[in-house]
Amino acid sequence: MKLNTLKPNEGSRSKKFRKGKGHASGLGKTSGRGHKGQKARSGGFHKVGFEGGQMPLQRRLPKRGFTSLNQKETSELRLDQLEKVQADIIDLDALKNENLVPRYIQKIKVIATGELNKAVTIQGLGLTENAKKAVIDSGGKILD
Repeated sequence: MKLNTLKPNEGSRSKKFRKGKGHASGLGKTSGRGHKGQKARSGGFHKVGFEGGQMPLQRRLPKRGFTSLNQKETSELRLDQLEKVQADIIDLDALKNENLVPRYIQKIKVIATGELNKAVTIQGLGLTENAKKAVIDSGGKILD
C-alpha cells in the first residue's frame, strides 16, 4: 500500500453540488433559495428560534429546570438505619413511625451503605441489587 494510491471507497463520497450553474443543473437561477424574501438575500437570517415575531417555543414553555417532580415524595434509606426499626416487618409505615423518614414520603429505596447485622423482613420498599444481597446474606427476607 502506498500513500499516493489511497482513495475513498466507491460511493462513500458524493460530488459537491454546484449551485447556480445554469438551468440544467437543477439548482440554477435562484440556487434553491426560492424567489425574494429575507432568506433569498445574502446575509438574511434570524437568530435561532425566531418565529417571525410570534412568541418562540422556548419562551412559550414553562421553565421548570431539571428538578424531578417526584423528588419531594421519594427518599433513600441506608442499610444501617434498618437495624433501628423495632417492627417485625419493615415497611413504609414502620419507617414513618420510627421517624426515619418524613410523613409525606411515598416511596423509599434502600441503598447498600453501611452494615446490616440483623435479620430483617422488608415489604413494599425498593432495594438496590447490593442492598438485596446484603439483606439476604444477613438472614433477612424480602416480601412483595
